Order: sequence, then C-alpha cells, then structure tokens
Amino acid sequence: MSRLSDFRKNYQWGELDEADAAKSPLPFFQRWLDEAIAHDVPEPTAMTLATVGADGRPSTRVVLLKDCDERGLVWYTNYQSRKGRELAEHPFAALQFHWVEMERVVRIEGRVSRVERAESEAYYQSRPLDSRLGAWASPQSEVISSRAVLVANAAKAAATHGLHPPCPPHWGGYRLEPDRFEFWQGRRSRLHDRLVYRFTPEQGWRLERLAP
Repeated sequence: MSRLSDFRKNYQWGELDEADAAKSPLPFFQRWLDEAIAHDVPEPTAMTLATVGADGRPSTRVVLLKDCDERGLVWYTNYQSRKGRELAEHPFAALQFHWVEMERVVRIEGRVSRVERAESEAYYQSRPLDSRLGAWASPQSEVISSRAVLVANAAKAAATHGLHPPCPPHWGGYRLEPDRFEFWQGRRSRLHDRLVYRFTPEQGWRLERLAP
C-alpha cells in the first residue's frame, strides 16, 4: 500500500497575474466558472459550504450553485437541516470551488440570508418532479431507521400532492453576500498564485497577492 506522504502533483496548468484580474471579483469568478464549464470539469457548480454551529464547531458539505449575480451566490436546501440550523445561529459562511483539472480553487466568504420566498418557489417549480417530492420526503439531517422511511415519505408526498407539489415551507434558497474572494492557481515548485479581493464600505474591493 502506498504511503499518503508519497503522493505528489506537479502543478503546471496555468498562471494567475494581477494584470489578468478584473477590478472586482464577480466578473473574474464568472470567467473562471465559464472556463470550468467549457473544459467539461465534472460538477463545475459544486461548492463546499462551511458553516459554524452555536457550539463553535465548523461543518462542511457540498451544495450546488444555482445563481450568481451582483447580489451574491445562491443555493437551495432544507432550512431545518444542520446547515440551516447553523446559519440561523451564525449567519456567516465560506464557500470553496475546486476545479481539479484546471488546478484552480476559489474561496468565498460572507454573510448569508434567505432569498425571497417568491424566488425559492420559482426555482422549486423548475425542478424535476422527483426532486420536488424529495424535498417533502426527506427530514434532512435527522436520524431515520432505514431508507424505507424515505421511500414511504416520497410515496405519501406523491399521493398527497400529485403532479403539482407546492414548495415546502421548510425549503428554499440562501444567498451569500461576499466580502472576500480568493483565487488560487497551482504553480510549479509549490509557488502557487493567490490573489485575494477584500471588500470594505470605505474602499470597496481591494486586490492583493498572498504568499502561497
């Protein structure tokens, strides 16, 4: 069996220079996301979401980016899940995109709030029927005795709501309003490129380079 300490990767896909960066981070992020999609990176919209509970312990999980504009980055989930409870206690979070094939990472931090109810309902109705029923069937993050519980709950939801289930009151979107973006590009000899944007009301977005 190979030792984990023996694994190595020589990063050489690209570089990251201040001259190539946008004045604000959102257009730069959208450019990198578009490039990840164009290069057929698996799950390009998958992002790790980190939250902190009332006890100060962090937790992470992978969610999918569903919208991104000047207001922030949006994902959808069960408000009663662990992440929902933690965001209710501590409404700040961090996101991370890792596009392995392009040797790129984007880290984003900011304050989180729920999206408008109408926005959640509109997105919910755009989902496949099985996904809409699944939002009713899963008591997300709760202990269940077996998978049969989910199957039974889904059957009950289908019998109750038919082909037109409404958006559950416990389900909807969150929006992270960024105040920090970091862009990481792998480079040779572990001398990676790291550019960070920090936002303050007084100065707006400020771009700096970090040591790797």
